[in-house]
Amino acid sequence: MIFVHPRLAVLYDELEGERTDLQVYAAIADELGARRVLDIGCGTGTFALILAARGLAVTGVEPAGASLDVARAKPGAGRVRWLHGDATTLPPMRANLATMTANVAQEIVSPDAWEATLRGIHAALEPGGWLVFETRDPAYRAWEGWTKAASHRVGEEVESWVELLDVRLPLVRFRWTYVFTSDGEVLTSDSTLRFREPEEVEASLVTQGFRVDEVRDAPDRPGRELVFFASRS
Repeated sequence: MIFVHPRLAVLYDELEGERTDLQVYAAIADELGARRVLDIGCGTGTFALILAARGLAVTGVEPAGASLDVARAKPGAGRVRWLHGDATTLPPMRANLATMTANVAQEIVSPDAWEATLRGIHAALEPGGWLVFETRDPAYRAWEGWTKAASHRVGEEVESWVELLDVRLPLVRFRWTYVFTSDGEVLTSDSTLRFREPEEVEASLVTQGFRVDEVRDAPDRPGRELVFFASRS
């Protein structure tokens, strides 16, 4: 994963470009009246810092130490509580909103790990607190566009592209390749995503004590991704 390698972690924000999805989540935090937010898989901390700048109490948890180092070095990082770990290793807390943005939910591929993650989030939320996260709709078959021809980019510091490795639904494996222009070093980042059907997602949430209140089409990627709103029963 790109988050893990220190040389890639420092370039993550540049490689990702404008994160319009984070503004969507910031608006959701306002809509739900969030005051204490748990950002699961916070990566390099961009979303956590957006919320903290608005005066919210934010905890960012991230398993990749290299990404967490980048987050902690950013301006305003002192306003966020940073934790190295995941939703299964959280200390006692009472958040009223937990989020998983981008690929976080789909990167938890094992059913056991997914259930443990939901249990950890449930315990971290106050009664009535919200879990909001996105997942790609398998019906869109996004992986069909993950080709070198479609993804090849040449930047000032790095050349990059993605290639599909294997599709055995619900699992999809792919590889990002990065070539550094300064010294020619080549780094690869292999990932696997789990494309859960909406019914599977809802059933897993209910089993772990959530109520699914709404499923929205992602406004910045209509027809491609679904945003689940679940509350702690």
